[in-house]
Amino acid sequence: PEYMGTGASSSFQRGKEVEVAIGLDGSGRGGGGSCFFGAPMAKWGEGDPRWIVEQRADATNVNNWHWTERDASSWSSEKLKTLFLTVRVENEEGTCEVTEVSKLDGEASINNRKGKLIFFYEWNIKLSWKGTSKTGVIYKGHVEIPNLSDENDMDDIEINVGLAKDEPDTNLLYLMKQEGAKQISNAMETYISTLKTEFTQGMILPTLNGEQSESQNHSVHKADKHKINEQVAGNSSTSKSVGVKIPTCKINLKDIFLTSPEDLYRVFITQEMVQAFTHSPAVVEADKGGKFQLLNGSVTGEFIELISAKQIAMKWRFKSWPEGHFATIVLTFIDKGNETEVCLEGKGIPASEEERTKEGWQRYYFEGIKQTFGYGARLF
Repeated sequence: PEYMGTGASSSFQRGKEVEVAIGLDGSGRGGGGSCFFGAPMAKWGEGDPRWIVEQRADATNVNNWHWTERDASSWSSEKLKTLFLTVRVENEEGTCEVTEVSKLDGEASINNRKGKLIFFYEWNIKLSWKGTSKTGVIYKGHVEIPNLSDENDMDDIEINVGLAKDEPDTNLLYLMKQEGAKQISNAMETYISTLKTEFTQGMILPTLNGEQSESQNHSVHKADKHKINEQVAGNSSTSKSVGVKIPTCKINLKDIFLTSPEDLYRVFITQEMVQAFTHSPAVVEADKGGKFQLLNGSVTGEFIELISAKQIAMKWRFKSWPEGHFATIVLTFIDKGNETEVCLEGKGIPASEEERTKEGWQRYYFEGIKQTFGYGARLF
């Protein structure tokens, strides 16, 4: 008889059934092992992560491997309207404010593929604005934004400000072109940033290292914060009393991210974004003296200094380091125009942990951020 494949990597020959391994261990669970004729099967849980379906109770989108898409058009439309309608500027000539979003054509979506979020948005926008002079004379005008798109940097987005037909010239037009355009640009930056933070929550599902659902994570945050405070406080007191002395070294790393210093700084201090790029629950208290814990407790520490979009200094340690020992890590964000350079300086790293620490930062922080938020390569 002629046999057909089963969907797993099966192998059959006409007139003869050939014994194969199809990734089942006898209980019906996919072991993800090699499916070549005569090859041994992998042990349960040791195979290709795409096949380890029982890492999640719902067995969906395992390890974020499969392509998922979320339509952000309706949310974006409301968000943009809200942001634009807050634009208001004033000087000695009078005031100008956006009164209406008269046109908002376009779409937005977010795709998750292999744990990486890819953002698509394209909008053609028209706004109406009103200017009121100090003498009470009212002028009306319009703003056109034809190319708010993921393909354009903020500096390339056109903001065309003009007066309505038959309106006389006024100095309020120049106020709107300068200060008004700046606020409109800020509103668009806020939209893009919020799209990448608030709207993406839940798109990167917890995997092997983070089995709780998003709602479960929120329910344990207070307990986690209490636990991390106890851990860091305990480590600090231990350090003072024990006086751990070990050989240490310095490390220096540099990397480039295709985003602004403001957005990149936010990634490092926002709990939801840290959970996204580490693919595990995290606790982040983004204040001077605030504690943090990530990678299931493998990394803990405390923020020493936070300078928005400029620098983050922290006490930082691996769980396996000698009890009470913290390194000092300083991240400096350098604006390079269309990209940001991050310079990491680490002091007090245990000498035996130098390479592991470098690899950890490069893999779990830098590469994780690039893959999750798309800051590593331009999309054409």
